[in-house]
Amino acid sequence: MNSDNDLQIAGDILEVPHLLQPPREHPATVAEFVGLARSVAAERSQWEHLVRYDATTRWYHRLRTGPGYEVWLLSWVPGQGSGLHGHGRSSGVLTVLEGTLTERTERGTRALEAGAQRVFAPGYVHEVVNDTLEPAVSLHVYYPGLTEMPMHTATAPHCEARPVTA
Repeated sequence: MNSDNDLQIAGDILEVPHLLQPPREHPATVAEFVGLARSVAAERSQWEHLVRYDATTRWYHRLRTGPGYEVWLLSWVPGQGSGLHGHGRSSGVLTVLEGTLTERTERGTRALEAGAQRVFAPGYVHEVVNDTLEPAVSLHVYYPGLTEMPMHTATAPHCEARPVTA
């Protein structure tokens, strides 16, 4: 037995097919969705030319879809924000590609600089705002695809959220 390592594997692990996981064609775990967001972010040539800035409304573009998920590209000029909202039954990954965005939740406020990622589950309520003097770009992955974005009202400091009722 090797004194440097007490674990020994006999034979070639690749010869035991039932131990190998088949490669997935599409993400299925939170970590894989985070990885998808990172890989899309790294493929700058695939999205950079699509970005538009609109001073009257937030610009967005659905970049990609897969079984049950969507990838969205958003731009934010200074002062633009999402309003306090949830994501219905969708989970998500928000990745800042350029600039800095501010996220406000009931727990407080945080600056998200380029490269920052936030992962959230259904029921998560937040507001995203560009509080800087420079435009920003973000990437959003939703699973399942975003079918609703319920707006909320802030009733106390740090966004204690209440659903908006009609």
